Amino acid sequence: MVSEIEKDDLETAGLRLVADNKEPSLAPDIEKQFVNFIFFRVDPEWRRLEEAKKTEYKLEFLKVFDDFSEELLLFGYSLVGFDSKADLMFWRVGSSLDSIQDMTARLYRTNLGSFLETADNYLSVTRKMMFVRQSSESSEDRNHIVAGSKKYHFLYPCAKNKDWYDMSEDERESLITENFMVGKRFQNIKIHLTHAFGFSEQEYLISFETDEPKDFLALAEELRRTPASKFTLRGLPIYTCRHLSLAECLDSVG
Repeated sequence: MVSEIEKDDLETAGLRLVADNKEPSLAPDIEKQFVNFIFFRVDPEWRRLEEAKKTEYKLEFLKVFDDFSEELLLFGYSLVGFDSKADLMFWRVGSSLDSIQDMTARLYRTNLGSFLETADNYLSVTRKMMFVRQSSESSEDRNHIVAGSKKYHFLYPCAKNKDWYDMSEDERESLITENFMVGKRFQNIKIHLTHAFGFSEQEYLISFETDEPKDFLALAEELRRTPASKFTLRGLPIYTCRHLSLAECLDSVG
């Protein structure tokens, strides 16, 4: 289903019994990344403030946001006109959970932060260092993805029902491979899978970056017809987000 990551990253490996080793071996350190999608709803009272006050509060908020740009990959998205549950989304990627929490706390302590309410908040982890910054030297391969380079981002929290785990590993692998091949046909869509099990009731967070929403709809339609789709729990939200600078995101809410 996912073209940017190795196929073996698509399914959490099961526990296996192994023979005891006489000499303990140390597993190599693999640098993972924490991934956070946080959605904010803006209090309608914000739009009633004087323009001078709003400008002052936005600048304060922007300063705090920028203070974390070295520690985290940061991307702002507007949901205005797309969703009734949230107005803003921040996609944050980094090696430290502390930075994600510290940034959120500081944003809430700003004047603009007093008008924000968390509508949804999803946390996950990559299996290895996966997302990299956009730069003149950055390049993509099957293990490294330039984050935030597309206009739209669709987020889909994913959980499987009990029947999925009643199947054998080989059966699950076959279904995953089929979805993987469907995703490969849409070369203009970046598909990211990160692991959320242990953080929430979701097992995975699947997100799609593209410049053309129609292509995402076509992919979603094809994936819905695959055998694996019947094992996915329904009722989970799909968010449609437009990538903008933070200043533009803040202007979009009034």
